[in-house]
Amino acid sequence: MPRYLDDVTRTLPMFPLSSVLFPGAALPLHVFEDRYRALVHALLRIEDPAERLFGTVAIREGYEVGEHGVQSLHAIGCLLQLTDVESNPDGSFEIEAVARGRIRLHHLDPTGTYPEGEVDLLPEEEEQVSPAVVEHARGLWGEYADELAAMGGGEPVVEGTLPRDPVYLSWALASATLLTMKERQRLLEAPDAEDRLTQVARMLREELRSIRAIPSLPAVRVARTAWSPN
Repeated sequence: MPRYLDDVTRTLPMFPLSSVLFPGAALPLHVFEDRYRALVHALLRIEDPAERLFGTVAIREGYEVGEHGVQSLHAIGCLLQLTDVESNPDGSFEIEAVARGRIRLHHLDPTGTYPEGEVDLLPEEEEQVSPAVVEHARGLWGEYADELAAMGGGEPVVEGTLPRDPVYLSWALASATLLTMKERQRLLEAPDAEDRLTQVARMLREELRSIRAIPSLPAVRVARTAWSPN
């Protein structure tokens, strides 16, 4: 299996999902289909844990399971590193992976032992971000988190402090905000952190208007995907 970070275009094992991940997100998965068991076995044969890499993109149409489940895919997804594996007696796996960056999928080949895709790794962002945009997004997130906590009986919706780095902050807010899959994909495809923070701020304003317009909504517990800059 090649070292995926050495070439401009590379072949990756692929695991399409019916959800959108962001860089920094930790993803637990129950792996039971034969093709994805084979994918895990292939990754475990790689000696260096840092090279146990695979890709994911969100399913536009279709389903995760079944031989003909996936009908179309989004092009922009994430590079994942396998970080933890637990084998089950029935041959399935409980795994955890961490999203390390973004990829662009050019072609998916589903005919092998497991799906493989031709992908490019999208470059890390280095642009300067307006401090006003950063602080505006942070302030709206604070209001949003307070509203959700009040709806949930005072329980915080996230733990810890938000990142100071604008790129990490943009991914953290995208991960923590309740959004539709379409909105999440739009944020994943944003060209830079400033654009992403601007979009998140707009989405937070819309969510705040909805929450405040219906103050009698029942208390909710918000399900979140774990996010870490590590």
